[in-house]
Parts: sequence; structure tokens; C-alpha cells
Amino acid sequence: MELIKKANKTPSTGEDDTRQIVQNMLAELEAEGEAKAREYAKQLDGWEKEIIISKDEVHKAAESLSEQTRHDIQFAHARVHSFAEAQLASMGEFETELSPGLYAGQRLIPVNTAGCYIPGGRYAHIASAIMSVTTAKVAGVKQIIACSPTHKHHGVHPAILYAADLAGADTILALGGVQGIAALAFGLFTGHPADILVGPGNRFVAEAKRILFGRVGIDLFAGPTEILVIADQSADPKIVASDLVGQAEHGLDSPAWLVTTSRQLAEQVIALMPKYIDRLAEPNRTTAETAWKDYGEIALVDSAEEAVKISDQYAPEHLEVQCDNLDWWLANLSNYGSLFLGEQTTVAYGDKCSGTNHILPTKGAARYTGGLSVSKFIKVLTWQRMNEASNRDVGAVTARISRSEGMEGHARTGDDRLAKYFPNEEFDLGL
Repeated sequence: MELIKKANKTPSTGEDDTRQIVQNMLAELEAEGEAKAREYAKQLDGWEKEIIISKDEVHKAAESLSEQTRHDIQFAHARVHSFAEAQLASMGEFETELSPGLYAGQRLIPVNTAGCYIPGGRYAHIASAIMSVTTAKVAGVKQIIACSPTHKHHGVHPAILYAADLAGADTILALGGVQGIAALAFGLFTGHPADILVGPGNRFVAEAKRILFGRVGIDLFAGPTEILVIADQSADPKIVASDLVGQAEHGLDSPAWLVTTSRQLAEQVIALMPKYIDRLAEPNRTTAETAWKDYGEIALVDSAEEAVKISDQYAPEHLEVQCDNLDWWLANLSNYGSLFLGEQTTVAYGDKCSGTNHILPTKGAARYTGGLSVSKFIKVLTWQRMNEASNRDVGAVTARISRSEGMEGHARTGDDRLAKYFPNEEFDLGL
């Protein structure tokens, strides 16, 4: 591999400072509760009105939107809902007889309360409302609480309110940042602490979720959004550059990577990037320019196999393949949040409305997890039952293994059942 352009920074740059700030805020919010959340809302977002958004306000927000905007949100919701339903259908409960008289099974039970964070800072993340709330609703979550930042006296963006309500949110809070995450986790303003926190956010939101993980579930450890494009000599350098810039505008720390078997393509993309960045208005232009300068990387590889190896090492959040023989790439790539095959699709389609979820793993987490899905909201629980006869083998084996481990109390639970059910029999109990 030859690095034609090397990144100056990594997705983990600056994590330590963020962690300390968030730890302090969470401690204050847990100790002082709703009063502290209101204080942070005023201090950081200029919001002094009600935190719980009423149904009347949601309806007014819907009426303020154009018919086309409502239609577009409905279009996106329908596809995300359909994909989530297909995911749910792929899961199943079962019962099986493991040996005579020993039955075991699996149940799928949704969590009771989901907290859905919807970013609304520099961008109004309408699609994030659809992705998180819809998926929780299809999974069967009983209580869905959403929160989103306000913009001084303007409140939460009306399109976010409409999308969250359409998707099935039971309560929407006018709170963002760490205070929003704390409200969801601690049950502030609702009395319903979340069992799981989901949704993208800035580095402070991501760190708050990371710190709270264990007390509550989270969808995944998330950082700045990422894109990796694998391209060969058949790719259009203009489309490749466009897609890299499209993700670089997310934030100053958003990595954009290209892995290619074509030196000519690499050089063409490098030449095009400034021009394509300049097509953006401010502040997006400076954001994308900084992200490309600090986090952009281009790797030249000798073969498709090497491209797969390098891509799987990056384990990108979004992975585009603009190459010949797309089925080969689908069969061979394994570490990514979501895969986009061919020039005809792009990350933005998945981000906004095509159906798959855009809440995805970053910072290499795609090595061990996928993105948000129905399964994240569902507990896969096991159960078993046995008749007396099945105790004959299971009880004796349990007793012997337990004694081999030095766990006499465990062994005795088998001994006592064998003595009760088979009083006239002798067993090798490992004594």
C-alpha cells in the first residue's frame, strides 16, 4: 500500500478533554436533576420555555411545513419502516428439545423505554428522528422518548417535531447535548428512565452515552461520521470526489478515505477535491476543507484483495464500492457499518431516505457491531423446563462438573433433586 495522501489526525484526536467535561456535567445533572437540566438549556441553547413539547406545538409545527416537506418525510419514514419490519421478520422465537424431557427456548422481548437523541445543532437532522424512533416503534418498545436541541426562542426544528411524531415518539423534549442525554437516562421530566439510548450526536453526546453505558444500553459507540470509497479504474473521479466532500461537510473531524487500484484516479480525485469543496456555501465549505486537510486519506493498492484487507482494517462507518464486479465485493468485504454498491447509490441516500438505518458504528467499531436495527431494542431471552426423568443425566453431569470446579453448593442442587426423584438409584456425583 502507498499513501498518496496521509491524514494528519485520527478519529480519536481530542477525546481526553471531552471526557472530563462530560463526566463533570453528568455528575451535576444526576445530583441536581431537572433544575440543572433547565440551567444548561438556558446557558448553552438560550431556551427558557417548557421542556416537554405539547401535542398542540407538534401539530403547529406540522402545519408550518410545506406539503412537499411533509410528503418527503413520509416517503423516508415508509422505507425505513418497511426495512425495520423486514428485520423484525428475520428474527424468531423457538422451542427445542435438547434431550428427552429437556426443553429450551428463546423469547424476543422489547425494552420498555427507549431514549432517542435527535441532533439539531448546525443541521436539522430530520432523518435521525425517522431512523431512531421508527426502528424502536417497529421493535415494539412501549415508551419512546425523543429529545432534540432548541435554537434560542425558536425551539426544536418543526420538521424534526413532525418526523419524530410521525415515527411514533410518545414524548419529545426540548433538550440537546449532554443535558438531553442525561434527561433520557435519568428519566428527568418524564419519570421514565431509558433502558437504551440511541441516536447520533456530537462528541459530547457520544461521550455521554459511552460513560453511561452499563447503567443503560446504547446503540453503539459513535464518533465523527466516516466515509471510505473503494474505486478502480472504471470509477468516475467526479462522483468519487463528490461523495467524499458530501461526508466531509459533516464536521471538522469527519474522515474521508479513498482506497484505489488506480493511480490516475487517485490523482484526479486529489485535483478535484478543492473545486468540489468550493461549491459549498459557508460554513460547510470551511468544514469540508478542514476535514479533508486533517482527516482525508488516499491509499493506492495493488489488487482488489489488498483493497478489501485495507478497508476491513479501517472498518468504516460508510463504505462505497465504485468498481467492476460488485457481487465479488459484497461477498468479500466484512467490516463496515453500511455498504453502498455501485455509482448509482451513495451514502446520502442511506442517510436520508432509502431505507437502511444511518445510525452506524464509527472508529473501527464495525469490526464487532452493525448499526442501529430492530434487534438493538429487543432482548433475546432464553428459558428452559425439564421433567423429572431428564434430571437423571443433567443432574449427575452438573454435580460432577460443579465439584470439579470446587462449587459444592451448585453440586448439591443436583444431588438433592436426584435424591428426591430417584430415591432408589445411585449416581456418580463426583464425590
